[in-house]
Amino acid sequence: MGYKFKGAVKKYKGKIAAAIILWLVLTIVFICPLALGLRDSLYEGNGWNSANFFETFGNNIVNPFGAFAKCFSADYLGTFFDCFKFYTLIYAIFMLIGFLKGMPKNEYENIEHGSSDWSINGEQYKILSPDKGIILAEKNYLPVDKRGNINVLVVGGSGSRKIRILCYTKCLSMFRFLRIYRSKRRII
Repeated sequence: MGYKFKGAVKKYKGKIAAAIILWLVLTIVFICPLALGLRDSLYEGNGWNSANFFETFGNNIVNPFGAFAKCFSADYLGTFFDCFKFYTLIYAIFMLIGFLKGMPKNEYENIEHGSSDWSINGEQYKILSPDKGIILAEKNYLPVDKRGNINVLVVGGSGSRKIRILCYTKCLSMFRFLRIYRSKRRII
């Protein structure tokens, strides 16, 4: 479970800050005028007055910072915090659903296919080259000028482009004019 949480945090690192800023902006622009409109429409004691609500809401949404300052007065503070708690709860539920949907399905998501983590800290460069030769994986090349055994075992199913990826790249890196004929099971 730890890799899922870390993967989701890594994936949404920049988006979490944007979501917090959006939450704050919506609070100032929308929730404050909504709380003022609710308080003014219910204050008269005659029940719900929709005309008063829309008039107060419309006047305060045009001036959101004035509405934000007005929300912290003693008359409107209780209504503002009730609206704020409800809005924050709904926003947090939607954020949590998005966060859970974005969690990786397994540990190996977004890892290059075909290369393994068989060595770390440059161990592989005792055998492989980091920058030139036959491409084996990202940042792993088999040097063509290495002495000794540089045989390569190529494994893959039919149609997995074994010949194209390995042999053609080796031939192209030789800087010679070559004519390659490919029969059923051999390259001539």
